[in-house]
Amino acid sequence: MSGKTIEGAGGIVVRRGTRPLIAVVQRSKDHLWVLPRGKLKRDERPVVGAKREATEETGHRMQVHDYLGAIAYQSGQFEKVVRFWRMQAAAKPSYRVTKDIAAVQWLPLAAAIRRLSYPLEKVFLTDVGRHALASSKRFRRRKARG
Repeated sequence: MSGKTIEGAGGIVVRRGTRPLIAVVQRSKDHLWVLPRGKLKRDERPVVGAKREATEETGHRMQVHDYLGAIAYQSGQFEKVVRFWRMQAAAKPSYRVTKDIAAVQWLPLAAAIRRLSYPLEKVFLTDVGRHALASSKRFRRRKARG
């Protein structure tokens, strides 16, 4: 291993409605289903890159909330570390989805976990998904009261 680490960032992106839904995206290059995420640009802060990637891959404007954790895995000879934040998506898309994404699905938590292609992302979403949805509900109640 060369010791080089590739830094990435993304989001557990929640869209509110009668039932909160989580975004999963299908990559064009291999048709695998993943959480919205990508590589950071040179000197880009992780939280900024996470918002950029989630917006590009879902087409929705984002509000970034709390940090949820990171996953690390080997990709060829490099280690990749991807940090995730809980994000709230606007109700309707505002942008075109990047050409790197073939499809976007908004699913309930259990269905989103099943749809993901990588076991590590399934475990991560299982661990943080309930927190992301609960935080989303608390935020909605605070906003309604305030």
